[in-house]
Amino acid sequence: MGRGTVTNTATGLAAAVLILGTAASADGAGDRGEKGDGAAACAHGTYAWSGILREEKLTGLADPIRLKRKTDSVSGLIKPLKGVSYKPHVTATGPGVRAADAIKALGRYLETDEPLADPSEPAEPDEFPIHFDYAMGDLEGSYYLWNAVDLIEADFTYTCQGGGAKPVKGYVVTWGTTGGGFMSCSDRVFEPLGTPDAAARTAARTLCPADSPAAKSA
Repeated sequence: MGRGTVTNTATGLAAAVLILGTAASADGAGDRGEKGDGAAACAHGTYAWSGILREEKLTGLADPIRLKRKTDSVSGLIKPLKGVSYKPHVTATGPGVRAADAIKALGRYLETDEPLADPSEPAEPDEFPIHFDYAMGDLEGSYYLWNAVDLIEADFTYTCQGGGAKPVKGYVVTWGTTGGGFMSCSDRVFEPLGTPDAAARTAARTLCPADSPAAKSA
């Protein structure tokens, strides 16, 4: 899949956190669909999508950053959230559905710029902390830093070519990008392209002082 960053630039800060991990393994039901004569006869079909949900999900947080005097750089660790794990997979109950093909079909339907996270990739977040190091100059005050994943969930109906077999119902969990941000608590939470950024809001509420503009607008 394509790796990306979710960025916030309201204060001119170059907000970009790398997350190099992405996601997952296919559900066994989808893989079993590759076997047998029924699967071979239903190898070329069409997907109809419904119930598509897409949201930025928080996967990691740094400790609150409080800089009492101006500094040129800041470093630390982004720790994965305990109990949070997203793994691309496909569930299906019939022949002809392969997990990787279903996820590719969803990517085509959504017209994503990069391939969606595919079953060969590990789960997100990684179990280990990620080091960050910013050398941006004139840093002072309170900041918050987070990682997130652009999680995508969808239902589908798979119909075999020619309609000879019963349509297969299934469900996909994947994501488009991973990323994050580094922002000042002195600014309101910024929403890129007008899309609510749930991960940034949660990070601001968790890490910024309660009376800060970021926390109040989150």
